[in-house]
Amino acid sequence: MVIAETADVEVVGEAGNGAEAVRLAAELRPDVVVMDIRMPGMDGIEATRLVTAAGGPTRVVVLTTFDEDEHVYAALHAGASGFLVKDMALDDILGAVRVVAAGEALIAPSVTRRLIGAFVGGRPPGSASGGGSGRWPVPGARNDAGRRLEAITEREREILTLVGRGLSNTEIAAELVLSIATVKTYMTRLLAKLDARDRVHLVILAYEAGLVAVPG
Repeated sequence: MVIAETADVEVVGEAGNGAEAVRLAAELRPDVVVMDIRMPGMDGIEATRLVTAAGGPTRVVVLTTFDEDEHVYAALHAGASGFLVKDMALDDILGAVRVVAAGEALIAPSVTRRLIGAFVGGRPPGSASGGGSGRWPVPGARNDAGRRLEAITEREREILTLVGRGLSNTEIAAELVLSIATVKTYMTRLLAKLDARDRVHLVILAYEAGLVAVPG
């Protein structure tokens, strides 16, 4: 309802489950799909994977209740460009949709660190042990990320570390005393060299490679 009442955003379809979301995304080719995780039948993770694998223009933002959904990391790996928390302010949700529609990735640093940190530590959020769904961790993820980082320079590694810590381009520029344009150039190189989908994917790689300390 909120999105439909916003002048610069149009709701072109609504789906009641993952399978319907995949079908409508292929049919309507929206700029953004706001995807829930828990749905009847096909869940949001599989639906995200199918939508992004189709290779169309549609980008996916996962909608989650952080304390309940322990599979957000899997959704990011499935191709999501970020996620929203259900108790976010409405203006923030609309802003997130605009950001993703513009081709950027949305990262909420405090939440992303906990989710990815829990993943790298081998335990789902909300779990005191290394058990859980079986999706955590991805076997060999750290070794694969380490190999991929062999292609980048020390400066690029430094910038990737700051991206993993959740810093924006402006904050990275201030931290390293660089221009915004220079930081953007480095970001473009990192995306290309690491075959990363977007900024969210870079954050994941930074954690998997051990560039960012796992939260305790």
